[in-house]
Amino acid sequence: MSESVGPARTPVAPQGSRRALLGWTAEGGCPYAAQANPKDHAPHLCSMNLNEFAADSLSASDQGVVAGLAHESSDPPASAAGDYALLDAYSRAVMAAVEKVSPSVVNVEVHQAAGRGRSGEQGERRGGGSGFVFTPDGLILTNSHVVHDATRIEITLSDGRRVPADTIGDDPATDLAVIRIDAGGLQAVELGDSQQLRPGQMAIAIGNPYGFQSTVTAGVISALGRSLRSYSGRLIEDVIQTDAALNPGNSGGPLVDSRGQVIGVNTATILPAQGICFAIGINTAKFVASRLLRDGRIRRSYIGVSAQTVPIHRRVVRFYQLPQENGVVVLGVEDRSPARRAGLREGDVIVALDEKPVAGVDDLHRLLTDAQVGARCGLTVIRYTEKLNLTIVPEEAR
Repeated sequence: MSESVGPARTPVAPQGSRRALLGWTAEGGCPYAAQANPKDHAPHLCSMNLNEFAADSLSASDQGVVAGLAHESSDPPASAAGDYALLDAYSRAVMAAVEKVSPSVVNVEVHQAAGRGRSGEQGERRGGGSGFVFTPDGLILTNSHVVHDATRIEITLSDGRRVPADTIGDDPATDLAVIRIDAGGLQAVELGDSQQLRPGQMAIAIGNPYGFQSTVTAGVISALGRSLRSYSGRLIEDVIQTDAALNPGNSGGPLVDSRGQVIGVNTATILPAQGICFAIGINTAKFVASRLLRDGRIRRSYIGVSAQTVPIHRRVVRFYQLPQENGVVVLGVEDRSPARRAGLREGDVIVALDEKPVAGVDDLHRLLTDAQVGARCGLTVIRYTEKLNLTIVPEEAR
């Protein structure tokens, strides 16, 4: 039997729809696709050619529809326009801060003595970092670990000049140092106030990582009040944590806020981690720099013991109503030291200095400042189960 086959029915778009106005059919796709896409690969490609062919092929009313489609596809939504404005404002803030501070950022090249070679000649080791000019007469702030034990220091300014530098003083306990150059036309940075910082605030790091001069990275203040162990063993307090990327060579460079004020001195990063970097608060740097300029060093007191933090038995804590459950056990006492003269013995647990609680070695370091040098201080210790009050006169640490 023969079966008659009628003509294929072509689906028609609903009347009044934009597809109907454009003559769209399920079989033929866009009627203008043949001109732009002879092989008719994909119907959606014809929308790319609407503006080109609509003028010759559409009526006036249809041209208005096409223009509306083109307008809708080209204009970003209002929310995207707002995002663009915010990003532009962020970029302008970063650029303004960088333009203000970059002329004061310097590259620090350090030469240190190394061991003698086979020929007997004195070897030399090179290192480097960053720094920034904080007074117009050539004082530069950088990290102690950058310039410590340097035999020669050379500074490269932002304008390309290379000048020698001398060390005024460095403090390994806070990882800060002040050096001086003799050069004119210097621009000093504006120092901010690290006490006013808040987490989430913009932070911009400027330095010379791996010798790439004036490298800029931006991020936020991740956290405040961190503690960081310096290479001298002491604890650096009130350290700023930021996710602004730091790399070797950034050490000593400035951490800047959106107003172009220096809020910290970049000092360290945790290498296996991503975005965990640290800077010493500028308020700490101001104090240390003033002492280095006055004395060439930071005066601290010492009592002459080696010690470590240990827990105190709970019965002893309750019996003597101690405010903390840890103390500092004395492991060794130096000869002719303040501790030896005060009668301190190995095994004694220090729990207070001048009636201030001592819960660990870091607390003892924090209390032994220059104010205690030569002053009579009360030292409270637990010897076995007995609480003793000794008198000690700390000396200046050498």
